[in-house]
Amino acid sequence: MKSPPAMRLLTLAALTCLAGSPALAQQAGGYPYVGLSAGKSTPQFDERGMANSLLPLGVGLSSLTEDERGKSFKLFGGYQFNRNIALETGYFNLGQFGFNASTAPAGTLDGRVKVHGFNLDLVGTLPMTERLSALARVGAQYAKTSDSFTGTGAAAASSRSLSESGTKLKLGVGLQYEFTPSMWLRGEVERYRLADGVGRYGHVNAATLSLVFPFGRSAAPAPRPLAAVYVAPPPPAAPPVMAPPPPPPVVVVAAPPPPPAPPPAPRRVSFSAESLFGFDKSTLRPEGMAALDTFSRDLSGSQYDVVNVEGHTDRIGSTAYNQNLSMERANAVKSYLVSNGRLDSNKVSAQGKGESLPTTKPEDCKGNTPNAKLIACLQPDRRVDIEVAGTR
Repeated sequence: MKSPPAMRLLTLAALTCLAGSPALAQQAGGYPYVGLSAGKSTPQFDERGMANSLLPLGVGLSSLTEDERGKSFKLFGGYQFNRNIALETGYFNLGQFGFNASTAPAGTLDGRVKVHGFNLDLVGTLPMTERLSALARVGAQYAKTSDSFTGTGAAAASSRSLSESGTKLKLGVGLQYEFTPSMWLRGEVERYRLADGVGRYGHVNAATLSLVFPFGRSAAPAPRPLAAVYVAPPPPAAPPVMAPPPPPPVVVVAAPPPPPAPPPAPRRVSFSAESLFGFDKSTLRPEGMAALDTFSRDLSGSQYDVVNVEGHTDRIGSTAYNQNLSMERANAVKSYLVSNGRLDSNKVSAQGKGESLPTTKPEDCKGNTPNAKLIACLQPDRRVDIEVAGTR
């Protein structure tokens, strides 16, 4: 059997994904998980060489048909140390494979191979979107290969049962999609290096789908109370001042009108990110929608020229990730104000500022290692600011 070209790059892909994992993105703490997998397995053994090694002297193969498809399943559990690294162990069964051969002189030889064992893997996760991640794993697997051979005619002496076990390398790559915080779906391709029971080595490739069930995940911090600061409207213009009358004849001269009042200062409203979104998320929560509805109603009686929405994050995580998250949050608020608040889309803009404009000072929140204390201290930096320029 020949190896698929994609599998030749499996080792390089696994190491690349593990080495390319970014810094933690605003999530701290670990949690355990369990899961189960099912799929197809494809062997890469030399069945012809296996059969020839069993036949008596003077007996050769005239034809050989390979059975290359098997069913595989896994039961596993692991611990997710952070968003990028997990340690996983489990039991696997790679199904049954075999061959049917005819010999000369006349005879038959049938072979069946079964494989099962246990594995211990280091699993690396590379987030691609808020819910979708790439996976790579590297580890060790202890497998037992059980062979059963049945011969007739000239190959009758080849009937026997053999087995071999040992610890070998195991690799895999795949994708993971988070339906909810407590249920994920994985699609993976894995390679197991194995002994065939007659002194040779080969591989089994398994393509599986897995359901993963995390539990004990830490909850997102409680949302901060909604904070809004409004600028009071300017005072009304003073009435014209009449000049005192001169000596007779009496002439009343009106003073020149006062200069026009300056345009009002922009109104700026600041919302805590946790009051609008879930932690490290960009999807509006019901509480956030209610806060934006209140803002829209207050603005409905105003004349405005520009409404600028700015998203901000704290410094935890990579600059690129934080910039993307702040832009997604600003766009989510803009979209809601236009679609539900009925604001003029031509007057509403959205900007992502990332971690560039914090409200905290470096000496206020020391350290760079994500933990509950640092996340709570940097909470003022995670916000969405809305600035309204115009006249009421």
